[in-house]
Amino acid sequence: MTPNPVIRVLIAKPGLDGHDRGAKVIARALRDAGMEVIYTGLRQTPEMIAEAALQEDADVVGLSILSGAHMTLVPRIRQVMNDSGLEDVPLLVGGIVPGEDIARLEAMGIAGVFGPGTSTDAIVTHIRGLMQAKGE
Repeated sequence: MTPNPVIRVLIAKPGLDGHDRGAKVIARALRDAGMEVIYTGLRQTPEMIAEAALQEDADVVGLSILSGAHMTLVPRIRQVMNDSGLEDVPLLVGGIVPGEDIARLEAMGIAGVFGPGTSTDAIVTHIRGLMQAKGE
């Protein structure tokens, strides 16, 4: 029996948001759960995020957005990822997202939206579930 491959998660901070504490907490929790985490740092463009996901062979991309620009940034990132051949890579969003925007993000194919107070265990479980559903 082959061991399960390590899940590779790219964590990115798109846009001008300069607060990365939450992204680092999530990155550490995913790493502690046995995942390989690539943290791209602050102020990433959609193109930079898609390129990093492609180069790092990411299984999942997680975005941390606290700036309120999620309805501008997330669709653009999803589009650039799709254009780069990453349409099968789940995209997750964490941060400050009003309830009415969650359904809109999910309708455009976002695989999960996590607001303040979401437990790191819930995020780990969600990512594992996504990979299990993909057969990985």
